[in-house]
Amino acid sequence: MFQNNGIVLCVDDSEANLTKLEYMISARQYEVLTAGNGQQAWDVLTSKKVDIVILDTKMPVMDGYRLSEAIKQTPATKNIPILMMIDIPGKYERMKGLEIGIDDFITRPIDQAELIPKISSLLNVKLLNEKLNSAYDNITRMADVGAAVLKKFNPWEFDLVSKIDDIVGQIIRRKKEETERPEMVVVRIVDEHNKNQWYHYRSVFEKVDRRPLPIDIVMGLPPGQDSELLFFNEDSTDQMFLFFIAKIVSQNIIVKNMVCYKSESISMFALNYGRPVSSYDAAVLNSIVMQTLFLKSLSNQIRETEEAFEYTVRSLARASEASDEDTGHHIIRVGLYCAVLAKKMGLTDFFTRTIKIQSALHDVGKIQIPPSVLRKAGKLTPEEWEEMKRHTVYGGKIIGEHPRFHMAKALALYHHERWDGTGYPHGISGEQIPIEARIMTIADQYDALRNARAYKPAFDHQKTMKILLEGDGRSLPCHFDPRVLKSFEETAAQFEEIYESMKS
Repeated sequence: MFQNNGIVLCVDDSEANLTKLEYMISARQYEVLTAGNGQQAWDVLTSKKVDIVILDTKMPVMDGYRLSEAIKQTPATKNIPILMMIDIPGKYERMKGLEIGIDDFITRPIDQAELIPKISSLLNVKLLNEKLNSAYDNITRMADVGAAVLKKFNPWEFDLVSKIDDIVGQIIRRKKEETERPEMVVVRIVDEHNKNQWYHYRSVFEKVDRRPLPIDIVMGLPPGQDSELLFFNEDSTDQMFLFFIAKIVSQNIIVKNMVCYKSESISMFALNYGRPVSSYDAAVLNSIVMQTLFLKSLSNQIRETEEAFEYTVRSLARASEASDEDTGHHIIRVGLYCAVLAKKMGLTDFFTRTIKIQSALHDVGKIQIPPSVLRKAGKLTPEEWEEMKRHTVYGGKIIGEHPRFHMAKALALYHHERWDGTGYPHGISGEQIPIEARIMTIADQYDALRNARAYKPAFDHQKTMKILLEGDGRSLPCHFDPRVLKSFEETAAQFEEIYESMKS
């Protein structure tokens, strides 16, 4: 049985020369394949793994030059080194061979003392080139993985298992020839109940398949370390790996080599590369896992920041209604109505999420309206009505110019503007009114009609619908953006459901 020193293909039309070459090379524990001409050699190259080719120049069917050209011009074989046998002085052969891309030459008669070092040197160069190409491929792949992950990153919908699905899909071997990639991946994740969940990934018809793995292994870490990188080849005697492999083998999974990242919250095992693995492969895996954990941490921080932001918005909104007859439920309901309309109209998720939260500030300007005006039971005087209308302008000033509150400012300023230009404070019309304010106009008016006021009783859903869609003298359909009004009509059942669930 040959050691893994390399596979040498010898090509010569002389049986005697092939026999001599095989004897000299196999004595140094290389595996030797032979071919009698260039065509036979090409058949071997396209069907078997070959590490180096030693060939003659003159052969029937396909000579050494044509074979060398085919090898160097074919992507799958171009990195296989070629050692050409030439006669002394061989100047012509050398010049022609160098033009084709021959890697080295050896003169006849072949001397084993010269042949073996040349083979060893060419294989070392080949190995270094493969490592360089592998490093480039891994760097490119890590960049691609990072770009793909960031492109899909949504802190509101971040799911660790789904994100790992994406990453495994980028690194796992999908085709037989992708020997630089792992054949399968095993992952351990600690779930929200602090229990280990194990998953087995493999490629099936070039698509990644994930299945639960019914094992449970305690993944210890060295004292003082929060993570660990390891790699394992078939000759390893590491007890941790042997214990893990025994568990994996019990699930009918064969382990030839493995790269491992371990931490308290996640462990990832990349199995069965098409070559021995090293600390370099472990570093690549570590980089990919770190991207995922970074995005998980970033998602949690963004959520915490946004929750604090939302709490502040609602606190300010509640303060604005302290002297008003509305309750905190009003601002929550209005936000939900606005989100329903935005989604129905096909607006972005970001827009929908923003209007749902920032709509709470639409009446923040009422903080500056005297309580005697806000709570007056009777009809307002003309002066009082003018003061009441100023709450829109006050709201815009209170919110200010911060980019995060751009929508909130528009809602505060323009939610009483009307599509036909009869609203306030500026009397603008049509699409001059920001879309968020056009949405808010219907949402706010629906909720106002449903609630009792000093000057009116509470109306039920059907009467409110009739007023908004047909008008009652005070409210007319021409006050609303027709597209928003149509969306309201189509989602009216959701409005009723929201109000009934939050009316107390």
